[in-house]
Amino acid sequence: MRVVSFVPSWTETLLEAGVEVVGRTRFCIHGPGVDRIPRVGGTKDWDLARVESLKPDLLILDREENPLFMSEQGFRFHASHVNSIAAMPRELRALSDILKNEKLQDMARAFESLPSSIPPNPMAGVIEGAINGAQYTEIVYIIWKDPWMAAGHGTFIASVLEYCGFKLASLDGKYPVIDLKTFDPSSTLLIFSSEPYPFLKKKAGLSELGFPYVLADGEKFSWFGVRALRFLESLG
Repeated sequence: MRVVSFVPSWTETLLEAGVEVVGRTRFCIHGPGVDRIPRVGGTKDWDLARVESLKPDLLILDREENPLFMSEQGFRFHASHVNSIAAMPRELRALSDILKNEKLQDMARAFESLPSSIPPNPMAGVIEGAINGAQYTEIVYIIWKDPWMAAGHGTFIASVLEYCGFKLASLDGKYPVIDLKTFDPSSTLLIFSSEPYPFLKKKAGLSELGFPYVLADGEKFSWFGVRALRFLESLG
């Protein structure tokens, strides 16, 4: 089956499973042979003529990552909804059933086999300046600057943070704009993600905010599928 994927996490996962991915976004940068796959746009836009020329049997979309119009152009599509680690087995099996791919079933079983708890302070090598999240009353995982935006509950990021033992701050919405002045620097840890805003490359001024903070590899917290599986397995 010829697949065009507009979800970087799924592109990597499908390639690892041996699925025939014939089109990808410019953000799909991981997976065996990904560099040889034609790019058809981004996660929010596309070159429709380019997509049509690839004659896909299936588009892979995600409800959070892709706009509605991508599902309204007459292509057969599958739209995932991955808002937690617990959702991964269901989503992998749904794709496995469509694509008749047993490796995706194996990944689903691997997610179900993850331990229910992990050793304390698992973040060494994952964030710069690894710390024990338990010493902070709340964690704010920041994904954007100007304005400041954070990941809230009900997101895959929140699920991974909670699995790692961090207590995420209560925020209004999944990806709300926040005011740092509403948080207490003595009890709040800020985690700055490397994506979508490149905080790892743009660190200037972060120490002046007056909060304890660390810098995180955003792919480990926000990419679901096989990348999440490998990360979570490495924490056990």
